Amino acid sequence: MWAYEKKLQYPVCIKSKDLKMAQLLLTQYGGPSGELSASLQYMTQRYSMPTAQTKALLTDIATEEMGHIEMIATMVHQIFSNATFAEIKAAGLDKYYVLHGKGLFYSDPNGYNWTADYISCKGDAVVDLTRDMAAEEEARISYEYLINQTNDQSIIDPLVFLREREIVHYQRFGEALVKVRDMPNCKFYM
Repeated sequence: MWAYEKKLQYPVCIKSKDLKMAQLLLTQYGGPSGELSASLQYMTQRYSMPTAQTKALLTDIATEEMGHIEMIATMVHQIFSNATFAEIKAAGLDKYYVLHGKGLFYSDPNGYNWTADYISCKGDAVVDLTRDMAAEEEARISYEYLINQTNDQSIIDPLVFLREREIVHYQRFGEALVKVRDMPNCKFYM
């Protein structure tokens, strides 16, 4: 059971109409290394974790990633909300608009819809935790690339927060991996 607190993990208040940036932010909404992919991957993998502690870790991080989806969605929505159709068309988002209006949809900046092919679950704690660490690093570098695309501090600040959370998640998965490897009968190769 979860308790949903009706506020974002970090405040988002974007006034700009940087539609190109909104399009780029879709990377972390419906892209292969985005928050939806991470959340669903961890939620699925938790069932095959060998300890209650690792199951709880994946559950906690998966639900936090859902909060990150909400932040990205809010950012994109705030940018889109004040844009006119002419501005949307000028930004090259007319095809997106025809499909979704100013609504959000799980797709990447290129228009590819999210797919379950983006997530992984092997059922082996060492493999899955290693993939989770890689997923966090992919998300971290994506946030760095996004930060490099703008000078709007109202966009940068939430992205920095999200990047820092990816670093923490990477560290927690690494700690869990060490504990799993130390378990009796754990098979892994170096």
